[in-house]
Amino acid sequence: MSTMRRRVLALSLSLSMLGAAQADEGMWMPSQLPDIAKQLKAAGFKGRPRDLAELARPPMNAVVKVGGASGAFVSGDGLVLTNHHVAFGVIQYNSKPERDLIRDGYIAADRSAELPANPDYRVLVTTGFDRITDRILADAKGKQGRGYYDAVDSATKAAVAECEREPGYRCSVANMYYGTDFYLVRQLELRDVRLVYAPPNDIGNYGGEVDNFVWPRHAGDFTLLRAYVGKDGKPADYSPDNVPYTPPAHLQVSTRNVKEGDFAMLAGYPGVTFRHRMASEFANQIQWQLPSRVALYQGMIDTIESAGAKDEAARVSYAAQVRSFKNTLKRAQGELDGLRRSDAVRVRRDDEAAMLAWLEQQRDAAAIKADIASAQAVLDQGMATRERDQLIAAITAQTQLLRSAITVQRLAHERGKPDAQREAGYQQRDEVLITGQLKQAQRRYAPAVEKALLAHLLAQYQALPAAQHVAEFDTVFGTTPVQLKAKLDAMYAGTKLGDEALRLSAMQADAATLATSNDALLQAAASLLPAILRMEDESKASAGELLRLRPAYMKALIAFRESQGRAVYPDANSTLRVSYGRISAMDPRDGVHYQPLTTVQGIVEKHTGEEPFNAPRPLLDAIAKGDFGSTAEPSLGNSSRGAQTVDFLTNLDTTGGNSGSPVLDAQGKLIALNFDSNWEAVSASWMFDPRYKRAIHVDMRYMRWLMAKVYPAPHLLKEMNLPAE
Repeated sequence: MSTMRRRVLALSLSLSMLGAAQADEGMWMPSQLPDIAKQLKAAGFKGRPRDLAELARPPMNAVVKVGGASGAFVSGDGLVLTNHHVAFGVIQYNSKPERDLIRDGYIAADRSAELPANPDYRVLVTTGFDRITDRILADAKGKQGRGYYDAVDSATKAAVAECEREPGYRCSVANMYYGTDFYLVRQLELRDVRLVYAPPNDIGNYGGEVDNFVWPRHAGDFTLLRAYVGKDGKPADYSPDNVPYTPPAHLQVSTRNVKEGDFAMLAGYPGVTFRHRMASEFANQIQWQLPSRVALYQGMIDTIESAGAKDEAARVSYAAQVRSFKNTLKRAQGELDGLRRSDAVRVRRDDEAAMLAWLEQQRDAAAIKADIASAQAVLDQGMATRERDQLIAAITAQTQLLRSAITVQRLAHERGKPDAQREAGYQQRDEVLITGQLKQAQRRYAPAVEKALLAHLLAQYQALPAAQHVAEFDTVFGTTPVQLKAKLDAMYAGTKLGDEALRLSAMQADAATLATSNDALLQAAASLLPAILRMEDESKASAGELLRLRPAYMKALIAFRESQGRAVYPDANSTLRVSYGRISAMDPRDGVHYQPLTTVQGIVEKHTGEEPFNAPRPLLDAIAKGDFGSTAEPSLGNSSRGAQTVDFLTNLDTTGGNSGSPVLDAQGKLIALNFDSNWEAVSASWMFDPRYKRAIHVDMRYMRWLMAKVYPAPHLLKEMNLPAE
């Protein structure tokens, strides 16, 4: 084994820090934190860093994954704190035109009044995180392309199946350092989640898309949920007989004041970062992917809003999807602007060139360079169909009934295989989630809106060069606008999948039974499925090659950065991570300074009486009264309006998925809830720039004040061991 390979494997095994990191950089695996104990202590942390490495110890075992983002237990009776926007689907699911919880908010007077979430909503509690690299790669050696992919996929499914033998657990395998290391993640899956407290949308989303990713912020972006289990203490589907889950630990909301310069630490489940990608991928992201994504999402938003403009029920049905689209759109534009501002293409290209020059001096250079060149060839090949692939992904994933029809047909197809050979997402373990998705489809669907959305997307597909067309899609949807309209009209006139019972019945049918169906959408999905499977096979072959080849690039990159004394941490991949730093001001550009804390005075200053700056009357009255009590911040002066904080900035390293992450003080108390990044920092998923990276959080003092003085919930404050004043 070469010297460089031994060094890289040592890092992979120990996950130790390879150099001094800035306090504001790094999404660290908990197991890495003892290795950066000196930096943590120097930043102001008062606890024992080795305690943070233990998933079974507080505070890590109080941090949970919620609805695809993050959250934390804040009471011993399963009370979960997360963002309003993370729980927005739950709020929307329980809203109707005659009972608009989005507009009015909701406070459950007692536990019998807590409202069930949509059936596929989950709270996941991580209970295990074990390295299984050798097991995952054992049968992949010597294979390439699809063979390599299948070997890793088969080993992954086997590990997950073994892990899930105990009912109530959801397991997954996390890929670290792009195929270099693999970890088995074990999570308790809490399926009965209920809405407890949600502020009105004009508090939870104050500023809306105008303020999204913008500082200063004044949003009370928080919601309280509760996780329930069966009477036996095990995860269970919703039942009135279920009881609150007793978590292994919960966080205590702080009652002390915090200010600029104070230590802050965040724990959560960041989605995906790409900081270790190749220079060509940086260029593609900036020159094509982000501009095309902006255009794609803006078009979908405009189409849905136009199609549902005169239908209030449709507006409510699509509210969560439109909000998600707007967030994606603004994030893409901010990421594009930020990467250009940081000159990311040049910086990453120069860094890669320096690494390759360093590599020339190493003994393993020839073999590693060959793998890097092969990986680049795979990436180049994917460029040929990138427009088609993006559109087809939107067509099949961003609809409700068409997606349901494809899901039903795909599930029937997969059931013809042994469970271990089924596609991930369609195994027996996934059928509960699929049922939940199918159950809620009609609550997020209007025929006219879905047809309009498909017409918009398919018109772009039809305009692609002939080389990017797919025969089955041309047959089902036609090749001209006139054919497209006729086929969509017939398809939606001839389907009954808008009925929940029929969707669930179709889900139970086998492929032979579905083949005899005269439902137009099911027929269309059956015709499209061979193309979907074929494109998936091509994608898997490419993914397998990259999975085999990328470790060479990562080994060179890690060893190169080690030689420079630079920090190395794995790109985020939805596993539990920790970042730390301070409450921090910012100077984003010449002559502009961002104070790190905002106050309720800003709510009054922004208020126009119209969305998104339509502060509720109870909030305005409470601000005018100026009764802030123990939640006031003395360092901001004695002004009755200026002393109550709302949000604050830190230099913590975050990305998508960190929404709802608890922010802790030096003693481990909960001082804030993460909900956003500043506009200048959206690009941090690709490139960390300490000049601009900030995270935006709801100050827990604002939550306490709202729950005590504005929309009172004294019973919940008492449950969280907080004063009702």
